[in-house]
Amino acid sequence: MSNDNQVLTRSQSIHTTDSDKNRPEVRHRVCDIDVPPAAESIIGHCEFYYRPLHEEYVKKSGVTSLKALSAWASRWNPWNDMIVAAKLLRNRDKLILANSSNDNWSRHASFMMRHIGCEHTPPDYYVSYGYYYCSNYGKKLFPRLSPAGQEWLENGRWFLQKNMEKGLSDNMVGNTLSIPCKRYPNRSVASTVPKKGLEIDNSKFKRFAFDTHVPAYLDAGLADLPVMDLALICGQPNIEEWLDKDTWRQAIDSGMEVGNDWIKNGKQAGQDMVDSALKRLTSVFK
Repeated sequence: MSNDNQVLTRSQSIHTTDSDKNRPEVRHRVCDIDVPPAAESIIGHCEFYYRPLHEEYVKKSGVTSLKALSAWASRWNPWNDMIVAAKLLRNRDKLILANSSNDNWSRHASFMMRHIGCEHTPPDYYVSYGYYYCSNYGKKLFPRLSPAGQEWLENGRWFLQKNMEKGLSDNMVGNTLSIPCKRYPNRSVASTVPKKGLEIDNSKFKRFAFDTHVPAYLDAGLADLPVMDLALICGQPNIEEWLDKDTWRQAIDSGMEVGNDWIKNGKQAGQDMVDSALKRLTSVFK
């Protein structure tokens, strides 16, 4: 095994007779726990987490339960898709670069190319709560929001990924992760994870990622949203029901009523509404 994380393997060869037809086995193994930073151009896009290249993922992504997808993601071995694995390996040098602009780059792909032949697997957050939740949640909610709400949704995605990058960067130099909330410092979060151990510990990574959501939503401007946007967020259907048009219609109708009540009850009710929206936005992690 090579100690150079840029090299998959090194081996020695000897000359043999023509009659020796046995091919030597050369094992490829690399385990690089140094996480290179993402390019600024990918921050704010769902593909930051994962690109749906694998056929098995594409089939599974049609399920209506995030819980079911998450359970599958925790067992899934992306290396089983040899066509995609070969494609990524051909681009490995570019996928492990800092600030990579390669079209196949994602946090998930970068992890795969830095952990070959070792027992580490990508955090399932990248596929489930990251890409799937990002792409499906945004697709269903975006057209129902006001322009201000749509801007918040896009900004929230950017802050979520910036916070993730901040945590991964912190973990490269120490064991303290600090995610500030600039607008509401009391909602800042901090956690402790062994140095360079965040991305290779699935449960710790999921906990860290979850903790970054509230600061991201608030810094994106959740508290500034029109009351009807907040009402819609509070009344959004569960992810299992996103494909049901009737459920969305009920959510909109109930959101209008809730919004009217909050308008009548004044400032404190407005704060309650923001808190309720935050609870709703993070309920998927419970």
